[in-house]
Amino acid sequence: MSIVYRHDATLTPEDYAGLLNRTSLGARRPVGDLNAVTQMLKHADILITAWDGPKLVGVARSFTDRAYVTYLADLAVDEAYQKRGIGKQLIAETAKQTQPTCKLVLFAAPDAAAYYGRVGLEAMTNGWGLAAGTLPPGTT
Repeated sequence: MSIVYRHDATLTPEDYAGLLNRTSLGARRPVGDLNAVTQMLKHADILITAWDGPKLVGVARSFTDRAYVTYLADLAVDEAYQKRGIGKQLIAETAKQTQPTCKLVLFAAPDAAAYYGRVGLEAMTNGWGLAAGTLPPGTT
């Protein structure tokens, strides 16, 4: 197996949704809404892909200012290709796209939480968020 990592691939929404459906992320992303998937791809700042020949087997999709922080929104590796270092290399390829001063952060999917510590990421306990479609209390 010779996996090729690309920084320049253009994915269709169908390609991306198809890969997500071959991972545990498929259940937590709007893969049935190709308009939403189109927007997810269109607005990503960094998109690293992993290929086994013509087959898409992994993606790292991120948002970044390239100087201070990169948010790794999706790290997806086809379940048939997991445990081969592809996810770890996708993280490394993402980090290489920014300055050495830029940290990388992500929210782990419940099934993947233990993975990130094994590949060298440090756990953070101070994350906060708003559910989709909500505003902070007392705002309009």
